[in-house]
Amino acid sequence: MSDRIVILDFGSQYTQLIGRRIRDMHVYCELLPWHAKKEEALDSHTRGIILSGGPQSIYAEGAPYIQDYLIESGLPILGICYGMQALTYKLGGEVLQSTEHEYGLTELDVPAANPLLHEGKQIVWMSHGDHVTKLPAGFTCLATSPNSPYAAMMDEPNKRFGLQFHPEVHHTQYGEEILRNFVLKICDCQPGWTSSSIIEESIAAIRTQVGEGRVLSALSGGVDSAITTSLVQKAIGDRVTAVFINTGLMRQGEPEEIERVFRPILGDHLIMVDASQRYFARLSGITDPEEKRKIIGESFIREFEAAVAGLEEHEFLAQGTIYPDVIESKGIGVSEAHRIKSHHNVGGLPEDLKFKLVEPLRNLFKDEVRAVGEVLGLPHNLVWRQPFPGPGLAVRILGEVTPERVEIVRQANAIFDEELRQADLTHIQVDEKGNISGSSQAFAVLLPVRSVGVMGDQRTYSETIALRAITSIDFMTADWARLPYDLLARVSNRIVNEVPGVNRVVYDISSKPPATIEWE
Repeated sequence: MSDRIVILDFGSQYTQLIGRRIRDMHVYCELLPWHAKKEEALDSHTRGIILSGGPQSIYAEGAPYIQDYLIESGLPILGICYGMQALTYKLGGEVLQSTEHEYGLTELDVPAANPLLHEGKQIVWMSHGDHVTKLPAGFTCLATSPNSPYAAMMDEPNKRFGLQFHPEVHHTQYGEEILRNFVLKICDCQPGWTSSSIIEESIAAIRTQVGEGRVLSALSGGVDSAITTSLVQKAIGDRVTAVFINTGLMRQGEPEEIERVFRPILGDHLIMVDASQRYFARLSGITDPEEKRKIIGESFIREFEAAVAGLEEHEFLAQGTIYPDVIESKGIGVSEAHRIKSHHNVGGLPEDLKFKLVEPLRNLFKDEVRAVGEVLGLPHNLVWRQPFPGPGLAVRILGEVTPERVEIVRQANAIFDEELRQADLTHIQVDEKGNISGSSQAFAVLLPVRSVGVMGDQRTYSETIALRAITSIDFMTADWARLPYDLLARVSNRIVNEVPGVNRVVYDISSKPPATIEWE
């Protein structure tokens, strides 16, 4: 098991960014709620604790607080924003509300060399109202800002640090260096969290969990389920059976590709089921997005159970759940965290599910999943294909899902994907100036909007396709992709001319947040 950093989440919108920065150092980290129990947060592999920011005042009723066991552990602690304030309050310092808040870019002054911060004046990202007015006993001031007399603090003998600013945000000038100093130098973590180590640990964990049992793998055709199936197969061999349910909501050519890639690996342990007509019947007349997801999730389980009814008993079900699925479905931090959407493979499963879940990718971000797939030797085009939601094209159709509407969005999506591949824009690239090109995910959405058009000198009243392309590293935040105008024009022209029933194409330029990546 790799060295571990535990991040205790006090409700900050930036908590996941802390995790991504640490993972980029090849150090394993885990996000836990601030009230996590001692046995969850501390084990023999835990090398340090990071306390995230949060939206509350430490004096608010029910405000998160630092539990005694964290102080008693003797482990290095880094408090960020609210985390610094909570640490100060816990150890006997003073935190007061300020009449002058600090939000956005701020100049930080670090007057002397120290183990954590880059010396000198620098720009950092602040986002706080309360601030520290008296340090706890044993702490010294590391830095100041115009409105924070103690913008950073340190108790060096006990390896306790506090930052009023956010080093995880890229606007902070030396943010990466600060986190590296804490994780690699102060906590003395060894960077052993690599794709190979992830595979080794996952295989070992699967074998421990499954024992001599048998596993059914839910193979959807996407990257996550494909890599999950491959990992389980490597762990237990022919005691895994993969089931592919053709929902009728797949991308163009997807069932055929699954057959081509996995039949040689699994042989007779690959079961292909065409359930498309049954799915369309269940979705008839349904327009609410959450209801669609729940119907699709329950239908998947029912079809799955029917497909394996005659097989030897299987106790376990493998799914391609990844970390963003978990976070978006139920939240990691404070108990009142908002659920953004339900995922059929996380929060929308029927209560009578008879399998124990095997989820080897549950703690991985998307880029880590792809890296694992490469090491496993899966086809490059499968590993790096565009992400695809579990409910398939149904969540890319706003309104009722019918075979005709699915075919429209399927064709539009195929055109968009083809043009992006030909232009080598299906993944992001960063030049020497930091400019980002390409896309991390791109797809077409069929809107419940008809508009007037003119085609062949005749009036039309037809469907509208929205194109969505984003750039993202971790898929927790995303920006809209600045695709070339000529490519967008070419895609629009092809869709209008090649996809029957469409006369208008629009481009979505929303970021995440406030939007999500998918439309439903």
